[in-house]
Amino acid sequence: MSLSPVETPAGTAVPVDQDNHPRSPLARNLLAISALVVFLCLCALGSWQVYRLQWKLDLIARVEQRIHAQPEAAPGRSDWSQVSVARDEYRHVKVSGVFLHAQSSMVQAVTELGSGYWLLTPLRQNDGSLVFINRGFLPSAERVKQELARASSSETLTLTGLLRITEPGGGFLRHNDAAAGRWFSRDVAAMAAAHQLTDVAPYFIDADAASQTDAAGPVAGLTVVRFQNNHAVYALTWYALALMVGLAYWYVRRTDRRR
Repeated sequence: MSLSPVETPAGTAVPVDQDNHPRSPLARNLLAISALVVFLCLCALGSWQVYRLQWKLDLIARVEQRIHAQPEAAPGRSDWSQVSVARDEYRHVKVSGVFLHAQSSMVQAVTELGSGYWLLTPLRQNDGSLVFINRGFLPSAERVKQELARASSSETLTLTGLLRITEPGGGFLRHNDAAAGRWFSRDVAAMAAAHQLTDVAPYFIDADAASQTDAAGPVAGLTVVRFQNNHAVYALTWYALALMVGLAYWYVRRTDRRR
């Protein structure tokens, strides 16, 4: 802001604010366009979050329906290429076959029972194909070894559980080490390759509590189904920011009119 003296009739110099005048038409137009662009972008982001909210609510409803539905046959070999998160994740399925205990893998896990391991064992089905079964949770590597040492049954079993999509790569900042047998995620393809298994389903099944017949065995039925749903908060935030931009522009325009 610059001030310059102006002589009054009495001869007294009074400072005058030379910047106290309306913005030029060009500046007003640029300000209006900028405010409009920002306002529309914020509104679009808010509307996108509303759309995501509806999508998430629909997903939660579908998953809840799948979990509590009667178990159906797990996707067979002919359907493996069509298995997807949207269509199959958390489907309540059933399988029959014989466990291959010697090809089991233990995957680090944190559950409501504490930290430990998931025990994943391939099940050879009647058609010869394999599917990994997450038999449940054990609290230590020693317990896993004890379970594998005593689990020698070759009888045909029928199991039920929730279909889960393979988890490739590893955990957060931790990569699976197949050579060392260290698994941080349930990567079906990598575990199959480590045990030289073929014809393996591209998913695994979390055994439910009804499939646990041995109280001393892995604790099944610990699948946690939880979805982050903050879209309503995000939508309100974007809309609030859009309103603030609108109010700021209105204030600037009002100030210009007063000048």
